[in-house]
Amino acid sequence: KLRAGVPRLAPLRGIREAGEERTMKSVLFSRFFILLPWVLIVIIMLDVDTRRPAPPLTPRPYFSPYALGRGGARPPLRRGGPGRGSEKRNESRPQPQPQPQPPLPTIYAITPTYSRPVQKELTRLANTFRQVAQLHWILVEDAAARSELVSRFLARAGLPCTHLHVPTPRRYKRPGLPRATEQRNAGLAWLRQRHQHQRAQPGVLFFADDDNTYSLELFQEMRTTRKVSVWPVGLVGGRRYERPLVENGKVVGWYTGWRADRPFAIDMAGFAVSLQVILSNPKAVFKRRGSQPGMQESDFLKQITTVEELEPKANNCTKVLVWHTRTEKVNLANEPKYHLDTVKIEV
Repeated sequence: KLRAGVPRLAPLRGIREAGEERTMKSVLFSRFFILLPWVLIVIIMLDVDTRRPAPPLTPRPYFSPYALGRGGARPPLRRGGPGRGSEKRNESRPQPQPQPQPPLPTIYAITPTYSRPVQKELTRLANTFRQVAQLHWILVEDAAARSELVSRFLARAGLPCTHLHVPTPRRYKRPGLPRATEQRNAGLAWLRQRHQHQRAQPGVLFFADDDNTYSLELFQEMRTTRKVSVWPVGLVGGRRYERPLVENGKVVGWYTGWRADRPFAIDMAGFAVSLQVILSNPKAVFKRRGSQPGMQESDFLKQITTVEELEPKANNCTKVLVWHTRTEKVNLANEPKYHLDTVKIEV
């Protein structure tokens, strides 16, 4: 009997297992279809959120950079957007035009020079002039022809310049006679010839000897010269400085250590002249005949102005902005006459 029951129970067991398997599959499918819509909803929401632009960290009102004024202040906010009428009003409003600036007066510096071992002290002068705007350097050699040394120097200086030359007659080279007269007159003649057939632009002339030292502030002072301006000069006349004495904005005398009775007791480095004055007085030059040493400044200024007309500069002539720093005479006692260096070096 037992053997007969075994084959009857086997089909029943297989049917039961198949039913349980179908039940588990149906449960899994039902749970899957229940969760599927929620999964799709979450995916769609995440996708939409990533495409949305992130808000600014610190929201600020928008100001157009073209609406800023000259001082950079932002205009006040107005309620409501700008309408069409406001745009038309802005377009019809005339814009302020910038006022044209007057041309900067040109400074003409006349510098006499002559050949000597320390002639390259012109380098100090060129380094100063290179920092001055609108300056024209007139360099006049005491020679029958232009020297190669000065020509090369000016070519490397990088300055607007004019290179002239005129020799001093031998009879005027004696000690005690005025120096550089012909060279200064050559510079004056060049200026007058240049502006002879054209309208003169604003300009100022001064005489810049090659052994002087200048403060850049002096050029700012002299540029506003209307006729003839004056200022103190340091290390001249046997004193620490010489200067015009000023009262109520007018020159009334001279603080000097030599010949205070001169009409203009002033050094060549202590005055500037308007270009228009130079052109209006074509016969004003430095004289040889009848001129005594130390009187060249007075003889020249008497032809173009008076003491009452002088314009004090440098804080009413209380500041020294130029120094007569003469270069020490060089000692070449050990310079060989024979067995010279095989390399020729320009000094």
